[in-house]
Amino acid sequence: MMRIACPFCGPRDHDEFSYEGDASVHHPPLDAPREAWCEAIFMRENRRGVVQELWQHVHGCRCWLVIERDTGTHEILTVRYATPGIEAAMAGEAGEPSPRKERVAQPGKERVALPGEAAE
Repeated sequence: MMRIACPFCGPRDHDEFSYEGDASVHHPPLDAPREAWCEAIFMRENRRGVVQELWQHVHGCRCWLVIERDTGTHEILTVRYATPGIEAAMAGEAGEPSPRKERVAQPGKERVALPGEAAE
């Protein structure tokens, strides 16, 4: 059994995740010949050693992750978000509101300030 340390949810059993393929594959342009697509999709090496894999946390936060894993030992070396810039958005940087801190006022209810936030 593998345990995957989701950056958002924490350590979880691998059954919560769906393996989506090799994260190092570069797909050809959409208008590439059929042979190029066949090569990219079906003709791959089954390497032993450290590989980068694409996984989705389907029974959790639904984030797409790139997992660096040793296929010989199943040891997971690193886990990171697959989408560039998601760490900054999750932390509330780069002008993006943090989903963990954002609170939407509901009609008829007064908005309560979060800890460390000035009351309105």
